[in-house]
Amino acid sequence: MTTTAQNLKKYKNRAEIFKALAHPSRLLVVDTLAQHRKCVCELTELIGSDISTVSRHLSVLKNAGLIADEKKGTTVYYSLRVPCVLNFFKCVETALEKAEK
Repeated sequence: MTTTAQNLKKYKNRAEIFKALAHPSRLLVVDTLAQHRKCVCELTELIGSDISTVSRHLSVLKNAGLIADEKKGTTVYYSLRVPCVLNFFKCVETALEKAEK
């Protein structure tokens, strides 16, 4: 693979992560999972959407590698897989503050 092709792949992969985060409900999920693991029923209540919608959001985040799931009996618990994403959130908050000035 050429360097240009490698760079394009790298940027495409980065864009996929940004796409996975590009929804308010998914941002809420990531913030919530940074505190403690949650089951889909808890996340459904928190988000205020139906279970199928929340499950789709969780699937997007999981496919991007941002969250992990663990089944215990009949319940699936979700946790934040890459807590470093919270550093990005801090960066976004700084950008928002700068934009207000």
